[in-house]
Amino acid sequence: MAALGHTLPFYTGPKPTFPMDTALAVIITIFLTALVTFIIILPGIRGKTRLFWMLRVVTSLFIGAVILAVNFSSEWSVGQVSTNTTYKAFSPKWVSVDVGLQIGLGGVNITLTGTPVQQLNETINYNEEFRWRLGESYAEEYTKALEKGLPDPVLYLAEKFTPRSPCGLYNQYRLAGHYASAMLWVAFLCWLLANVMLSMPVLIYGGHMLLATGLFQLLALTFFSMATSLISPCPLRLGTAVLDTHRGPAFWITLATVMAVAHRMQPHRLKAFFNQSGEDPVLEWGSEEGGLLSPRYRSVAESPETQDIPMSEASSEMCFKEEHIKESDCAL
Repeated sequence: MAALGHTLPFYTGPKPTFPMDTALAVIITIFLTALVTFIIILPGIRGKTRLFWMLRVVTSLFIGAVILAVNFSSEWSVGQVSTNTTYKAFSPKWVSVDVGLQIGLGGVNITLTGTPVQQLNETINYNEEFRWRLGESYAEEYTKALEKGLPDPVLYLAEKFTPRSPCGLYNQYRLAGHYASAMLWVAFLCWLLANVMLSMPVLIYGGHMLLATGLFQLLALTFFSMATSLISPCPLRLGTAVLDTHRGPAFWITLATVMAVAHRMQPHRLKAFFNQSGEDPVLEWGSEEGGLLSPRYRSVAESPETQDIPMSEASSEMCFKEEHIKESDCAL
């Protein structure tokens, strides 16, 4: 036994768990790498333009990171409760545990942590995921969980989201997740196009794409809220307590991003944000001709007031003499 590290033969030890979702870790790493790269080249930008570029890049990276992160997040709807409940099937022994439920666009995540962790000569620390994204079968994953013999609280919550459950949670959350995820992918595409256009002299069209980004994010929130609000009450009873769910961090972060985009879409704020001055008296900015980056030069005919240019006395005398000489020549 000592040679095996105090573990029973033929049984593997507990699997090491990563502190966060792998997809979220990859997304955060990519965007942080882009941010660090920009910070490295930032000293090469001179003057006040450095601050404007910093704000533009940080804001843009934040919006893109939020769109991708919430799409893979499992915290659109969350709930947690501390309770005393049975641990295994056909066993009268109860345990004191913290049960967590996180519902995302692609599935549910169920956590079970003992208080304390060591109870009944076991380590009670479970983190199980059941997915319903395209190409994955929730029923098959639930069947595998039954074969593994997971604890009762985990199986009880997972069973509530099966397609055959009378609660109907599977169809509602699955449809809401599919539509919301599709809207977020379109929002991410609009974000990419907005960055391309904002880096070119077509600021007004980049602003339109940025507005479309916020609009599709708002549609994702609407689809998720409408679908989940139609769910009939289905109490999740775990021992002596009831687990209630509410909107999670992913939902509120997406809503905050939409509000930030809407706030920046005011014309004068957008102009100031991209360091475009509209105080040049030679230029007139018209929305019909491209908005902020399409200057329209006013001709003399379009000028609202005629400008009289004063002439000096010497110039007036020269003009009078020239006219007098021309008249005398004509008389001869």
